[in-house]
Amino acid sequence: MSIDIIGDKSKIQNPKSYRGLFVGLVTLDLIYLANSAPQNNQKLVAADYTVAAGGPATNAAVTFAHLSNQATILGVVGSHPMTQLIYSDLENYRVAIADLNPNQPSPPPVSSIIVTQATGERAVISINAAKTPASSGSIPANIWQNIDIVLIDGHQIEVGKAIAQTAKSANIPVVIDGGSWKPGFEQILPFVDYALCSANFYPPNCNAELEVVDYLSSFGILHIAITHGDQPITYLSRDQSGTITVPQITAVDTLGAGDIFHGAFCHYILSENFPNALAQAANVAASSCQFFGTRRWMEIK
Repeated sequence: MSIDIIGDKSKIQNPKSYRGLFVGLVTLDLIYLANSAPQNNQKLVAADYTVAAGGPATNAAVTFAHLSNQATILGVVGSHPMTQLIYSDLENYRVAIADLNPNQPSPPPVSSIIVTQATGERAVISINAAKTPASSGSIPANIWQNIDIVLIDGHQIEVGKAIAQTAKSANIPVVIDGGSWKPGFEQILPFVDYALCSANFYPPNCNAELEVVDYLSSFGILHIAITHGDQPITYLSRDQSGTITVPQITAVDTLGAGDIFHGAFCHYILSENFPNALAQAANVAASSCQFFGTRRWMEIK
């Protein structure tokens, strides 16, 4: 089965407001628009720049909130003065923060990103959550108030496993952002309902897409999608497989497109079937790529 997306449905919103919990990495992103990434010993003057909170789960939460929902990001932020930039940005986009280590004095992870002006491709250097692991004991007790869906990006494995296990027992759907394989991800997979993976997601001993799908299916995951940038999404939904043709656009900036796709998917899957939710989310992600940074696309009226 193949689904072609016709028209721009990125502004379609379900009148019902949902509550989503997004678990994983919280960073401070410094994003520059330039003619190219710098070479060794080269200095560049950027054409534009922006600063925003980042991380896969964080950008997904912002997108989910933008689609008229309530979103909470569960991650490590801490108390360093730089975190005020994170708090300010997420407050502006109505995303609540549940901090797994509010007293941590060290700076938050910072990502420096160069977006190439002509192609929209990005180069990223960052620190992930490896230096700020949190334990399941740090999960706030009140985190489960009326949660409709959970997304886990794999950057806090112990916390992600505990959240996924609790969500599964409460029949709350669990989505994973499989941007890349992270050690320990296999602990979360038994509790996952929807696996959204990039073409760069390779679990151990998997070297081809079919092997990835078989591996995920072995954990009982019924709904699996593999994205390929601007190429069609492939999916397996129970016994139904197919492809979804994504919108073809002139990309200004592809930064965060996958995160935005995942956040939009979390919105649409609560009222649509799996292929339709993927198609709607692809529309939103394509729209975001036509603007610089991870936030300006949301300013469209």
